[in-house]
Amino acid sequence: MQVRINKYLAERGICSRRQADRFIDEGKVMVNGQVAEKGMLIYGNEDLRVDGQNVSVHRPKLQYLAFNKPVGIMTSVDPNGRDTIATFLNLQERLFPIGRLDVASSGLLILTNDGDLSEAITHPRGDHEKEYLVTLEQEIDSDDLQTMEEGMMILGSMTKPTQTLQLGPHSFRIILTEGRNRQIRRMCDQLGYDVKALKRIRVMNIELGNLPVGAVRPLSKKELSDLKQELHLQ
Repeated sequence: MQVRINKYLAERGICSRRQADRFIDEGKVMVNGQVAEKGMLIYGNEDLRVDGQNVSVHRPKLQYLAFNKPVGIMTSVDPNGRDTIATFLNLQERLFPIGRLDVASSGLLILTNDGDLSEAITHPRGDHEKEYLVTLEQEIDSDDLQTMEEGMMILGSMTKPTQTLQLGPHSFRIILTEGRNRQIRRMCDQLGYDVKALKRIRVMNIELGNLPVGAVRPLSKKELSDLKQELHLQ
């Protein structure tokens, strides 16, 4: 039985389906020595390689980890990169982060080899919540928080409505349901604020809690079950 190549790569824990499509567009996926095409069907017994690495025909044991990313670590699993998640955690298995945090930001990242879960969380139509703590150099004006809640024009289009809660003169919480590149920093910059610290504390029902900076823990059975139920994956 044939299967689409992006689905096959996701099931083998290589990446999400959309990331697989990006790899294919970049010419990084080879099937029997030929550059793969987006949408192509495969049986699974082909010589399949991503970035020169052979893709196993066996499905890996699925793993789900919460990681408190420190500032200065890149959201990358390139084993040859510097200051990446892969080198920081000395990852021996093929895991990838769901979504991204920029180098200057810290907090919760979910690491997995479940491509379908990653696709379900990050798909733009999902509107899944991600919560952040933001600390600014300047004092925040409540009117500007209202502007963030109602939506702002960045990167050529309006942001989706957000939820905010002011915590102090320089700090607030914000809940996003989309994941544009450096969205919170761009919103703050447009309103005249400099971000001093940005930390993600929640992705849907998964909370950072008191996980120490740089530490990793497995998701609990209840966390994973509730997450999959909300994503309609079970």
